[in-house]
Amino acid sequence: MDSLTGRLKREHQTLVCMTAIYCEHHHQQDSDGLCTACAGLMRYSQTRLAKCPYGQSKPTCTNCPIHCYKQQQREQVRQVMRYAGPRMTWRHPWRAFGHLFDKLRLAASPMELRRARLGKRR
Repeated sequence: MDSLTGRLKREHQTLVCMTAIYCEHHHQQDSDGLCTACAGLMRYSQTRLAKCPYGQSKPTCTNCPIHCYKQQQREQVRQVMRYAGPRMTWRHPWRAFGHLFDKLRLAASPMELRRARLGKRR
């Protein structure tokens, strides 16, 4: 997670916590708390978060108009969040609260992002 900082790092750590809850119930875990498949999903999510065009102002994936994940990984993350989301309140209450607060963040349209990037280059 060295490439992630600030809000992106916090979002990835929240996803890791959710995946640990899911993996604990559904898979055989390794010593670090995640099975091989879930650990691979977390590496994939870290890579995608590092390349997010929104950067630190990234909305939650649900509110984002740009889908960074491939369909298969997006469905896996949905399953993880569907299972672990309600359980986060008890296991990691501050992370759950932070994630709920982040859901209020509005996403700029992709065209606004593009115009902002083109304006910086000139």
